[in-house]
Amino acid sequence: MASIKLGIRELVEFVLRSGDLNPQTDGSHNTAQMGARIHKELQTERLAAHPDYQKEVGLKIPVMMNGQEYSVHGRADGIFTTDETVHIEEIKTSGLAFEDVPESTLALYWGQAKVYGYLLMKERELTAVTLQLTHYQVEDDAITVTEQALTLADAETFFQQLIDEYEAWLILRADLRKQRDESINALAFPYPEYRNGQHELAVAVYKTIMLKKQLLVEAPTGTGKTISTLFPTIKAMGTGLIQRTFYLTAKQSTRRVAEDALALMATDGLALKSITLTAKETITFPEEADVLPVDNPFMLGYYDRLKPALMDILAHENQLTRAVIETYARKYTLDPFEFSLDASVFCDVIICDYNYLFDPQVYLQRFFSDADEDNFFLVDEVHNLVNRAREMYSITVTERAVLALKPLYKSDRRFHRQVNALARTFKDFKQLLTEQHQEELVSQPELTTFSQAVERFVLFLGRWLPKHPDDNDLGVVLDLYFACLNYLHLCEEYGPIYRTRIFKTNQGMAVRLVCLDPSSFLNRSLHLGRGAVLFSATVSPLAYYQRVLGVDQDGLTYQLPSPFVPEHQEILVTDYLQTTYRERTANQAALLASIEALIDGQTGNYLIFFPSYGYLETVATAFEQAHPTMTIIRQTVGMTGDDRDAFLAEFQAAPAKSLVGFAVLGGIFSEGIDLPADQLIGVGIVSVGLPGLNSETDLIKDYFNGNNGRGFEFAYQLPGFNNVLQAAGRLIRSRHDRGIVVLMDQRFAQPRYRQIFPQHWQHWQQVGSVQQLTAQIATFWQREG
Repeated sequence: MASIKLGIRELVEFVLRSGDLNPQTDGSHNTAQMGARIHKELQTERLAAHPDYQKEVGLKIPVMMNGQEYSVHGRADGIFTTDETVHIEEIKTSGLAFEDVPESTLALYWGQAKVYGYLLMKERELTAVTLQLTHYQVEDDAITVTEQALTLADAETFFQQLIDEYEAWLILRADLRKQRDESINALAFPYPEYRNGQHELAVAVYKTIMLKKQLLVEAPTGTGKTISTLFPTIKAMGTGLIQRTFYLTAKQSTRRVAEDALALMATDGLALKSITLTAKETITFPEEADVLPVDNPFMLGYYDRLKPALMDILAHENQLTRAVIETYARKYTLDPFEFSLDASVFCDVIICDYNYLFDPQVYLQRFFSDADEDNFFLVDEVHNLVNRAREMYSITVTERAVLALKPLYKSDRRFHRQVNALARTFKDFKQLLTEQHQEELVSQPELTTFSQAVERFVLFLGRWLPKHPDDNDLGVVLDLYFACLNYLHLCEEYGPIYRTRIFKTNQGMAVRLVCLDPSSFLNRSLHLGRGAVLFSATVSPLAYYQRVLGVDQDGLTYQLPSPFVPEHQEILVTDYLQTTYRERTANQAALLASIEALIDGQTGNYLIFFPSYGYLETVATAFEQAHPTMTIIRQTVGMTGDDRDAFLAEFQAAPAKSLVGFAVLGGIFSEGIDLPADQLIGVGIVSVGLPGLNSETDLIKDYFNGNNGRGFEFAYQLPGFNNVLQAAGRLIRSRHDRGIVVLMDQRFAQPRYRQIFPQHWQHWQQVGSVQQLTAQIATFWQREG
């Protein structure tokens, strides 16, 4: 049996972490480049002083735990000899002064050093070493060196205590997995039969796992893609191909569908641990709001209560939903968000947002610091990932956020020197734009001067924050601090896929790093596991999504047919309507008549989608004036969850009179809602859904023009058409549904759109007038009833 790798840091932190949970005092917000640079500089100095100095020395030792060999491994920062004494150096960089580092953190530092010492003594047959902790405080370049003597006997005792406690948890996890695998082997597909395409998809998913591949799948509405991907993945888990799967999605509603699928399999005997990770701002207890960490009882002593809570929840629960997490977090007085992250280590299925894998600022370091073939990824509603990823790898720093600090802490001269220095960079940018008579400038090279100013500001705050008493103004400082820190992190990734925008806003200047093509970052994340299945009802054309999602060139693609009879959905293209901005006024009468023709065909509920709120308001107002007795509802800007629910509640089955809802393409009602049967019988889509013209989308267009000559397609046409497909997908949700989609723009009849119509639109028809549209609608309802 192959040896399992276990990092020294992972071992030490799991066993020895204690005390409070306080993100503000961990002092670990340096960028990777900064930390590597400091390590290199210190190691170079050591080499000059000690010719025998060895840096980054790999150490490992085999350990048997629970009948399995583990390779405990790590890299000592430095090893050198003085006066016949071997020194092991552990280098830590921090924004904190050494005297401000919490004792619980120092215990972890020394714990790592002791394990390095033990491994070195065993390897070189030594009886004692000297441990040297070198602490580098970044802003002031302050170096503090402390030492401890360590004998082999003490090191053996310490190491064995670590192993004994860690093994107890390994035994628990092994017992859970044994129970899990036995239940999986006995598990059958949880429905009497597969729907059309379901079995083929399940087989494709299983083969993807076997072959360590990436699979991109278009699975139209009704395929049952959640159970068709989860079931074979869990079966693969039972055979030992993988140990953990991440079900990643963009929406809370989709996470609930995954929970329901697991609950269904649990009724058939499945016994595995699953957890749903909820956003921090959502799951944090109300009494924690606006409470500083040093006063928060859910954070004080957090690590001292964590292990009993984990043991309790794992002994009594299988599905760790938000409600379950909150129950145990209250029982043990633990912050529920952090508790969910700690509990996830023992779970087999982790349901969470995209950002936990893909976002460089919030990804789960406990799982994704290194690649691990025990992990497998299921990425749902993947058409949403492209724009989400662009935002994950973009960042804006604003002049307004800097100036907001000026009224604060007026007596602190050092603080205001740093604020004023950063503010001056924005003033310089404003002067530059004024001199060039521009509202915006775009640069491809990184703005080195600005990033240096931001780095100085971050280094200062890294030292200032832990020393400053917590107060109500600190949140404003932290917001800017983390924005600047993220800016520096992304500067480390800067390259041809980035542009820097310097632009004016109504509230001052802004500097923005814009990621035009995040595909390489997505690919890098996908390779942190054994493989991945990326799926959605709408990823046409597959070649486009394979490119922009960073799916491997040798990755697999699969397009399932719709499980529904195509004739149950009429697709009509009005080639007499022009809805481009210039033609809207001239075509409004014909558009209103077309909407009326759709609604007059059959009493029922209808949704009409528009490319913008402005266009929606114009047409909806005119329609309402022409039909004052008809029930009309509109999507509005900034609708709350309750507003959304009230809007959808209007779509009742078998209505006595027709209802017309006006909504926005790409908005909350164009995807992720389910209105089956006669809750919705008709959809009108006005325009081809092109994103609004703006400077960033034009930058994307220019980038892909240079990359593959398809800039307009990649930046405008294909993202817009996905919005159309999603909106049309609200109509047919089951084999009993019937309805009509009217594509209200002549551009849909052009070859560039016809060639990307999905297969289940094969019976689309072109209509040349309102009269012909009326006749086609009447014919459909006569046929379909």
